[in-house]
Amino acid sequence: MIIQRVVLNSRPGKNGNPVAENFRMEEVSLADNISEGQVQVRTLYLSVDPYMRCKMNEDTGTDYLAPWQLSQVVDGGGIGIVEESKHIHLAKGDFVTSFYWPWQTKAILDGNGLEKVDPQLVDGHLSYFLGAIGMPGLTSLIGVQEKGHISAGSNQTMVVSGAAGACGSLAGQIGHLLGCSRVVGICGTHEKCLFLTSELGFDAAINYKKGNVAAQLRESCPAGVDVYFDNVGGDISDTMNQNSHIILCGQISQYNKDVPYPPPLSPATEAIQKERNITRERFTVLNYKDKFQPGLLQLSQWFKEGKLKIKETVINGLGNMGVAFQSMMTGGNIGKQIVCISEDFSL
Repeated sequence: MIIQRVVLNSRPGKNGNPVAENFRMEEVSLADNISEGQVQVRTLYLSVDPYMRCKMNEDTGTDYLAPWQLSQVVDGGGIGIVEESKHIHLAKGDFVTSFYWPWQTKAILDGNGLEKVDPQLVDGHLSYFLGAIGMPGLTSLIGVQEKGHISAGSNQTMVVSGAAGACGSLAGQIGHLLGCSRVVGICGTHEKCLFLTSELGFDAAINYKKGNVAAQLRESCPAGVDVYFDNVGGDISDTMNQNSHIILCGQISQYNKDVPYPPPLSPATEAIQKERNITRERFTVLNYKDKFQPGLLQLSQWFKEGKLKIKETVINGLGNMGVAFQSMMTGGNIGKQIVCISEDFSL
């Protein structure tokens, strides 16, 4: 059987900006038979995420991410349907997901590396398992729960950078749901600001490309900032309160630069953080696997109750994976960037 797949065509270089041409689509043949323990799957949706920028380098800079290899198939979060199974716990017609899904139209995978998902958790919106009811949702929820130190009724103010992205758009809503009295988002366009305040319930939104961010933050956060959910690597220490908390979720502004992670602070910023006893903690969701199941159930419940609004930007076709990746890295998406490979659920 002939299938299509996407491979890494070239590396952008440690300090380069990724472009669609770093990826290449090609046709290959898929084996006709599957072995014991394997399944054949048809890909439905694939995810592109900022962390993948690290995988484009020969050295990812982290011990838990392996680099993509040139001319080899690219992988990431994906969801699909089982077409044939020789795995004891997976049957034809099951929907399955993996963090290491190959970017191809169909694949033969080890069933042990797949997780079966229940479409009822997402009211049939299967792509949500790659976003709000998946890794980005868990990153936002567990990050805020574990590192935000939010206590309901204590009038805390939370600021979220990259607030219109996959994690940021959820983290702000979760801040409210867990008890923050004020949530302010930072993003890069007027359209995104409007989306945060009119659709997601943020109390205010700041366009970092317009005017002085520090001045706008002081205006939007008159009581100062208690929790900062940082998706981009921007410093707002001078508006942070005594004993406040910075959650380092991602550093997209630093991903195209060859700098250590998290990037070092300036001496002035370090002095402020020390003086005000501000905690600045890197957060890696993979360290909290025991909280995944209850976390997904909580996210699903909020979604079904209408308390958690979910936004996606969807691009169609495997041939557009590179386009989707480049767009996501330059802020072209609102909410989760998803690529739809097939919406054919028939067998």
